[in-house]
Formats: sequence, structure tokens, C-alpha cells
Amino acid sequence: QVRVVESGGDSVQAGGSLRLSCAASGYTVSNHCTGWFRQAPGKEREGVAALSSSNNPYYADSVQGRFIVSRDNAKNTLYLEMNSLKPEDTAMYYCAAEASRSWCYLALRDRAFASWGQGTQVTVSS
Repeated sequence: QVRVVESGGDSVQAGGSLRLSCAASGYTVSNHCTGWFRQAPGKEREGVAALSSSNNPYYADSVQGRFIVSRDNAKNTLYLEMNSLKPEDTAMYYCAAEASRSWCYLALRDRAFASWGQGTQVTVSS
């Protein structure tokens, strides 16, 4: 059974940084496209970043240049390093596994993942 568990969310001031972690079990992060999504109150869940099995990263335009997605194969963990945080980055952040698109960027675009974590809250104050 695939399970992903997020951690690292916190409250920070604008301009600050956070690193989120997504620990996976029953699933090998390095073998599959794995992604990060976020959902703010009253808004749809949106793709933030994803990392393909070949280690190619994909980012939403809103976070390009500020966020970095990476993984530690030994720990079977996906990370999201978030820099220059803005109040509009405030959301629940979710890790997603088991992409159902052949191309990772399409899975991110279409929210096409079968397994989701419970989320970790990120709050950015101005």
C-alpha cells in the first residue's frame, strides 16, 4: 500500500524559507513521478512542483525560481524547498504519488495522481 506523509509546514514571515518533506512507503520515489500540490481556502488544489523518475523537475509558474523540488533516494523522501515566501503561498501543501500520466509535467498539470498525503500547513504572514 502506497503511503506518503508530509511534514515541515510552519508559520513564517514573508521572505522566509521552509523545507517540506514527503516520506514515502510502499512506493519508491526515485522510480516514479512524485509531486507537490497546494490548496488555499476557497481555491482549487493546484500543482506546485513535481520530480520525474529521471530527476527532471517541473514547476508552476507562480513558484518558478523560488521553490526547488528534490529527493533523497536513500531516505525515499521528496522535498520542497521554498524560498522568498509570499503571503499568497499560504496553503495546505500535499504530496502526491502514483502519477497516472506518462509524462510527469502532465500529471502535475492534470492533478493526475492516485495517492495523496494528509497535508502540511504553510502560513506566510506579511
